[in-house]
Amino acid sequence: MNIGAAAKASGVSAKMIRHYESVGLLPPASRTDAGYRLYGEKDIRTLQFIRRSRDLGFSIEEIRGLVSLWQDKTRPSREVKAVARQHLDFLDRKLEELQSMKNALSHLVDCCHGDERPDCPILDNLAGAGNLTRM
Repeated sequence: MNIGAAAKASGVSAKMIRHYESVGLLPPASRTDAGYRLYGEKDIRTLQFIRRSRDLGFSIEEIRGLVSLWQDKTRPSREVKAVARQHLDFLDRKLEELQSMKNALSHLVDCCHGDERPDCPILDNLAGAGNLTRM
């Protein structure tokens, strides 16, 4: 199938298919005599795998490793679990950071009167007059 049909079948845009091919996540597509890319079912399955991996927030390099593990039918599952656990730990740290930012911003919003007065603790804090670490 051509790149448009592959995009539709896999849920990955044609632009991203070309990108994944350029960074080596997807092997170079075969070409017609006119130079158009052609994709098969194996390519579609790989693209779907990549899309699901991206949906879970894995980086390109992590996906490269996961694709390699997926294609190696003799790999021990502990290797896959180790990659997933490492990513899960990263997501946990990111969630903590986001929660901290949310708490700090929530505190600043609560401190702002939001009325006609020009003083604003949100702007004061962003300008360096306050300290987010105390919140």
